[in-house]
This record gives sequence, structure tokens and C-alpha cells, in this order.
Amino acid sequence: MDFKLQAEDTKSKARAGVVTTDHGEIETPIFMPVGTAGTVKAVHQRELKEDVKAEIILGNTYHLYLRPGLDVLESAGGLHKFNGWDKPILTDSGGYQVYSLKDRRKITEEGVKFQSHIDGSKHNFTPESVMDIQRTIGADIIMAFDECTPYPCDRKYARESMEMTHRWLKRCCDRFDATEPKYGYSQALFPIVQGSTYHDLREQSAEAIASFDREGNAIGGLSVGEPAEMMYASTDLVCNILPKDKPRYLMGVGTPENILECIALGIDMFDCVMPTRNARHGLLFTSEGIINIKNEKWAKDFSAIDPNLAGYVDVAYSKAYLRHLIKSNEMLGSQIASVHNLSFYLWLVKEARAHIQAGDFASWKNQMIPKLTKRL
Repeated sequence: MDFKLQAEDTKSKARAGVVTTDHGEIETPIFMPVGTAGTVKAVHQRELKEDVKAEIILGNTYHLYLRPGLDVLESAGGLHKFNGWDKPILTDSGGYQVYSLKDRRKITEEGVKFQSHIDGSKHNFTPESVMDIQRTIGADIIMAFDECTPYPCDRKYARESMEMTHRWLKRCCDRFDATEPKYGYSQALFPIVQGSTYHDLREQSAEAIASFDREGNAIGGLSVGEPAEMMYASTDLVCNILPKDKPRYLMGVGTPENILECIALGIDMFDCVMPTRNARHGLLFTSEGIINIKNEKWAKDFSAIDPNLAGYVDVAYSKAYLRHLIKSNEMLGSQIASVHNLSFYLWLVKEARAHIQAGDFASWKNQMIPKLTKRL
């Protein structure tokens, strides 16, 4: 994997670059649609390419390990062959899913023992096994195994968890470097910064993971319930430490406003389930604000969902028609809404990239954010 920095904004820390993988290039800043179980919910791969214009999607180690299972994925030739996506894929290590299991898991120095949410069967993840699993899944970018701390989190726990995550990272790197990709293309390993919202711990963690000198770096443990200003402060702090010549990935973030603010702090890569999850409930993101399509006010509005995106997304469907589908629980409603929201997110980061290159990102961001947060 290779990363080239192409432009920097003079009035913020925003930057534009390109990540090159064996499955293609990713222009940054980028939003990555989440395909937890090998699929972006309600969206065809063709739509992801042609309508959403996604350049990379996510899969999840925990979910894919449990179902369909490693035997199926390896027999298929990896996740790319299994789901028909021929562009880059990133896999989360499963650390966040294990964190969310709460009463179904036990964390020790060795790793995590957990029960499947599907059938209650018992499993064990270690830094070594998670590297092996992600080798088998075959993503272009794989994540180190970490512990995601909750918010709020007391300082003692945050410090001990961070230190264990660093020890796990050493084991991940050792196993990764001792093994080879399975399907004839290279894979890159990203470490993850932890430390909750404690600034000194975040600094220590950023310095520790940077010292491993991997192809890219990630920031985890944010967007887990803390106020947005705390997330921005931690992100800013970490971006000041992580090397400029490697991509920075802020995990699980977030709203359109969050994304623009964090681009301004120096983040290159984002993912979040919000576009598709909200879409299925009729909440739409647009260039003029947020729409609850279930509201009566849209029942006879035959205009496009977001006319400003004409030429980038399909504007053939009206607000009234989409409202009818969502209110009727028609599957097509979830599909149209999901494609729209994802298309909007990709449009937003591409606009951000263009303004970084043009040198006016900061002023454009300040004009956009009041619109993006407005309820229509």
C-alpha cells in the first residue's frame, strides 16, 4: 500500500491524497460504506460503484468469522471473490463488536473469550488469531486487535486498556509479518490509537503506534457517546502526532458535520453505519439539511430528494414517492434511501477534496456546516 499527499489547506489541517492498493486507488478524504457482513445493507455492488461511487468498503472480522465462516470465504478465494467487489476492502478487527457484547465476553491479556450472538457458541480471539482471520478474509487494509474502551471510562481502566492494546499490537505485527497474504495481493496493517478522552494517554498511544511504522494509522475509541467537542479535541491532539506521510483513519465517525470538522483536523478516512441505518428509518442527509421523509409535509412534494446533487446521484425519485415507499414498508424505500445517503456522503467528501485542492476548504466548510445540521 502507498499513500501520496497531494494538497494541504492553508487555513486548516485538511489534506487531499491518494491511497494506492492492489485493488485500486482511493482518493482522500474518503468515506467508506460499512458492509459488516460482506454487504452494504440494501445496496447492490453495482449501485455502490455507479451511483454511490464508493472507492472502498468495509467488512467486519467478527461477523464474517461467525457467518459465513472462514472455510466458505477461503474456498471462495477471499471476500472480494465472495461478494463480487473488485475494489479495495478494509476489515475491522472485531474489537468494537467484542466490546459491545458486554456480558458475553471476557477480556484477558491473552485475548477475548466470547459467545456468539447468533447461537451462543464459545470462541476465542487473540491478536494472532485475528491476524490469521483477516488474512483469510483477504481485505486490502486490516486492523490491529484492540480493546475499545467505553465512555465514560475511569483513567485507571483507560490506561491499563491502552497499554494492553499496545502489547496486543506488538503481537499483531509479529504475526502479520510472519505470515503471507493468501490470494496473491498485498495487505496493509493499521494500528489503532486508544486512550479514551484523556489527552496524555492519547498522546502516549499516538506516539506508541507511530513507532511501529506501519502503512497507515487509525484512531479508535471515539464516537462512543462522548460530546463532539471531546472527540474533536482528541482527534486534533492525535493528528498532531501521527506522521503526515501516512493515512489517518478515524473509526466509526460520523455525521456529515463530524466528518467536515475532522477533515479540517487532518483525518483522511472515515466509516460509519449512520447513512444506511438512518436511511432505513427514513432520515435523509442532503446538501440543504436533514429530512425526516416520514413527515406529512413531504406527502405532495414531487421535487427530487436533493436537486443540488443532480449529475452526481440519481434524482429521478421524488420526496413524495420515497415517503410513500417508507411509510408502506416497501423494501425499495430502504434501498433508495440508502443509496441516496451514501451518495450524499461520498459527494460531501469529494467536494471537500476539491475545495482542499482549490485552497478554500476552510471557508467552504464554515458555510456548509450550518446547512448540514439544519432540520428541514
